[in-house]
Parts: sequence; structure tokens; C-alpha cells
Amino acid sequence: MREHEKEIGMNKTKWFFGLFLLIALSVYFGDTIKESWFTTSLSCSNKEKEMTTTKNSIVVAISQELDSLDPHKSVAAGTKEVLFNIYEGLVKPDPFGNFQDAVAKSHTISENGKIYTFLLREGVKFHNGAYVTAEDVKYSIERCAGITDGGTPLIPAFFNVKKVKIINENKIVLILKQPDLEFLSYLTVGIVPKGQTDYSKHPIGTGPFAFVSRVPQDYIQLKRFDGYWKKENQGNLELVTYRIITDSSALVNGLNSGVIQMATRMTVHEVQNVNLNVCNRLEGQSNLVQALYLNHNKPLFHQKEIRQALCYGIDRKEILDLTAKGKGTVIGSSMFPSFQAYYMEELSNFYSYQPKRAKELLAKVGFPQGFSMTITVPANYQKHIDVALVLVEQLKKIGINASIELIEWERWLQDVYTDGKYEATVVGVDAPYLNARSMLERFISTDARNFIHYRNSEYDTYFQKARASKTKEEQKKWYQKMQICLTEDAANVYIQDISNQVILNKQYGGYVFYPLYVQDLSTIYKIEKE
Repeated sequence: MREHEKEIGMNKTKWFFGLFLLIALSVYFGDTIKESWFTTSLSCSNKEKEMTTTKNSIVVAISQELDSLDPHKSVAAGTKEVLFNIYEGLVKPDPFGNFQDAVAKSHTISENGKIYTFLLREGVKFHNGAYVTAEDVKYSIERCAGITDGGTPLIPAFFNVKKVKIINENKIVLILKQPDLEFLSYLTVGIVPKGQTDYSKHPIGTGPFAFVSRVPQDYIQLKRFDGYWKKENQGNLELVTYRIITDSSALVNGLNSGVIQMATRMTVHEVQNVNLNVCNRLEGQSNLVQALYLNHNKPLFHQKEIRQALCYGIDRKEILDLTAKGKGTVIGSSMFPSFQAYYMEELSNFYSYQPKRAKELLAKVGFPQGFSMTITVPANYQKHIDVALVLVEQLKKIGINASIELIEWERWLQDVYTDGKYEATVVGVDAPYLNARSMLERFISTDARNFIHYRNSEYDTYFQKARASKTKEEQKKWYQKMQICLTEDAANVYIQDISNQVILNKQYGGYVFYPLYVQDLSTIYKIEKE
């Protein structure tokens, strides 16, 4: 890998960027503050008021609408962090990155890596009171694999499922078409009852909380599932209300007043305004890759030199300093530090801040005066808006006139993620499963989740070699080659794994960080007053 010189010296414009950011954020906040939020957005029916005053209840702020309550079809990270509390798979991840048996009480994997045998845990109930059967497990896996309807797998990795066999009422065997070192991680996907007609509106899982009600764009409410199989190390929450709050001022005011008791992934600037006499601040990592993602279907980004110019034209450290007081981890490819076995810290320095070199590359491919571009950003994610604002100012210095288009989350999912109607976007990409593949697979040419439309035959070949690897070490080698490929090819302008600022009311404890983008509310407890 070639080395690049780091540019050393004081950035003379830092004070200007800071001033610009403060002004821009003030304008944004001023335009979006909703004075009547506490009387309208938090208004509720008499039944809901009665439920939210339950002794051990909590209101948790989330920043986006859920795209689907179906665990096999949901896409957004913000949805999966909620569904984590409703559904469980045969196994489930723990805070240390291990897989613990859940609906299954034990499992074995054959030496050839193709046969997975599960003994089911006795007495596991669905939220509707029915016991989980081998038929439910078989149906759930076959549904993910597209076997039940002969269609496309709902989860790509399940294309490898050849057959699901029920040995007896407590034993089930999965037979894969080819060995897969990471397939166990995909079996964290939720087990659902066979024969249910509408999982997206009436979710029924086996997790610690059961679905109660939902009002789109407003809230989703869950209640403690008293029939949950796991009794130890559980908190005491009886009711959880997730409130969709996209306005920063309303969020902070709600936390300070005690109307909201928990919020995660807040910006450092938001946390500054939280009353720490009322709340505790916890800090971890968000476990996602924030980047300026580029649409490779646009002719502008066909040329590698233009993409590299963008990489050389941004100062990642300054972005962290201005938007998060230096908190967060600079990254250089599509992998975050929690995946320690695969993460390559050295790639974070591959493109140092070299505006002169960026201009030279632009001139080389016919853009000596730069060009204009639009950065589309979901309006409900302040962290991405903050970064986009700084990017606009930094890119001006290499002749690129970037403008920001703020759009609602649902429109982002449709226009950007699904239809590719964008030039560039600032978002964070997470790993829906606890494996390196889920971070890298989405950029192979044929993957339906490849929203940047990246096509690189060398990258695709590395992926196939990783899939066919017989050992973890061999697989690691190919996954790291994939990361290097994304970096050298400047597939995107990688920025950071964002610091996860968690605010929890002092009446509560038990928050646990995971190496995934999830919220585990089963460990949260309300402190009993003496």
C-alpha cells in the first residue's frame, strides 16, 4: 500500500468553520423548533396515558419511523434496534460479540461446515401465548430463504440453505449448499409463528417485550412479556414507549423535563444542553460507517480521480473537532473498530488532507475550476446534517460547490436507497448481523443493497474467495483485501464511526453497549426509591 505524507500545521480557517457551523445549526434549529411539541406530539389517548404512568415505564426517543415490523424485511438500522427487543433467533448476540443460544438451547456444526443441528429450548413462548414448535422454526428459516414461496431469499445469505429437516419436536437440522463460516450469525434473525398473515402490522416474537400499539410518525409501544423464557439478568421495565422525535430542541427539552427518559446517538452539541443533574451521560461507539456515499451510476463519479480528489479534499479530524469535539473514530473503509478481527486502522490515514493534490487530480480529468454537486441528507439525523455542513465548506477550498438537500427519512429510503435518485449522501451504514460480511457484501456488483451502484470485478472476486474460505484466517485475508480495494478505489469518502452519546434519566440504570447498532431494553431497570 502506498504511503501519503500528512499535512502538518495549524488550520487557519478552523474558527470560521466553527462560526459557520454554529450559525447554520442555529438557523436549522430555529426553523424546526416546534413550540407546541409537548401539547401535540406527546398528547395521547386516555388508555395510553394510563399505560405510560405504569410504575416501571420508560419513554425512549428515536429519530426515525420504522420501515417495517417484519424482522425478515426490515432494512433500516433504526428499525432493527427496536425489533431487537421483540424478536429472537435460534441464537442471539451478547454485549461481548459472542452468540448465545436463545430459541435453541444448544447447537452443533458439522466438521464440513454444512450441517447445523439445533436442539430447541423447551417452553419458549410467542407473545400470543403459543409455544414455539419445530414447524415455526422451519417456516421462519424457509421464509428467509425464499423456499416457502419459491421466491428470492428475503435475506441474501439464506440462499445457501438447501434444506430444513425436522428430526423430532425438539430437534431441527439445517443443511447448507456450501460451507459458510459465518452462517450462525444470520441465525439471530427472528423466529415467527407459522401461518401469521401480516408480520409488518402485528409482530409476534419471543423476545423480552411484546408489541402493544403503533401510531406511524408518532410512537410504538411495547410491554414486558411475562412469559419470556429468560428470567435472569432482566430489568424491571413493564412498558416501553418509543417516541419518534426529529427535532433536536424538542428532544433536549423532553429529556430535561423528564418527559423522555432515554435517548441514544445524540450529538455532542445536543448533550451540551442536557441537564446532567437530571440525566446521566454514557459514551460508546455507534458501530456504523459514516461516509459521503457516492452514486457510481452518475457519470461524474465514474472517474477514480474525482473520487480520490474528494477524499483528499476533506479534513476528517476537523470534521470530528467541529461536530463532536473530537469524539468518534476516523475510519478509511467500510468497517468499524468493534469488528476487531477485521478492522484495519491503517486505512484511516490512506487519504490525508491534501487540498493541493485534490485540485491537481481535478485538473487532470478536466475540472480545473471544480464542479457542482448535491449532497442529499435525511433531515431526521442531525449528526449527518452537521457533517454535511462542514463538508460543504471544506470542498469549496478545492473548487467543488456542494449544496445540501434535506429530505424526510421515508423519502430517503425510496429516492436514495431504492431508486438511486441522488448524487451523494451522508449517512451511516451498519452491520445488521454480527459479521464482517454484512459490512462488505452490500458493495458487490449484484447485491440488491448496493445503493451506491459500485461495480468492481476484483472486489467481487475477493468476496467469492472470502465466502469459500475454509478457515477464519483465510477469510480475514480476503475481507481485508476488500477493504483495501474500497479505499484505494475511493468507492466512498469514508469519515468516521460516530461516537454514541447516550442520555439516561438518573431514575434508571442498566444500559449496556453492544458491538452492533441495537438497544437492549431488557437490561434497563428503574431504580427503586427507598
